[in-house]
Amino acid sequence: MTMPLDAESDRTDESLLALYAGGDRAAARMLTLRLTPRVLALACRMLGDRAEAEDVAQEAMLRLWRIAPGWREGEAKVSTWLYRVASNLCTDRLRRRRGTGFDDVFGEGIEPPDETPQVDERLQEAARAEALRRALAELPDRQRQAVVLRHLEGLSNPEIAAIMEIGVEAVESLTARGKRALAARLDGQRQQLGLSDDG
Repeated sequence: MTMPLDAESDRTDESLLALYAGGDRAAARMLTLRLTPRVLALACRMLGDRAEAEDVAQEAMLRLWRIAPGWREGEAKVSTWLYRVASNLCTDRLRRRRGTGFDDVFGEGIEPPDETPQVDERLQEAARAEALRRALAELPDRQRQAVVLRHLEGLSNPEIAAIMEIGVEAVESLTARGKRALAARLDGQRQQLGLSDDG
């Protein structure tokens, strides 16, 4: 039985996945619309390349569809499982880049949405984003992953622990070390980037 799209918007990710496994295409559409933007944003932040991020998001969603028939409700959240898969795919790509001599992990990156601020404000924001991308690129993979999930994606430490398959204390350690390393790398640029000493 196929449910109307608006009725499915109130359903959990897990119930939508179960409906999809039973052949409900509307459930698949709803789950895709709900989860793909979040996975794409994570991949963009980790990889800094929209085309690669789209590939990762697509691969992660394909893997979700493949495991749908065997999904056991209550073992993990669908979104947590999907973030873990996407994070691992990103980490694999970053490792391959290093192996081929591609140094600038956050190269072109994703531009922030243009809300038409003044030109100097846009330039300053672009400089900050580029400085952050470069600083993130210098972090070890696990620290970068934890910092992105915590401070850019806004996930909680227990959610990150589930995604990274480590303990909450390890997440706290990784994010704290990553934050300190970012601050150290950006410290000499604070005035140039328009950051106050107390910000």
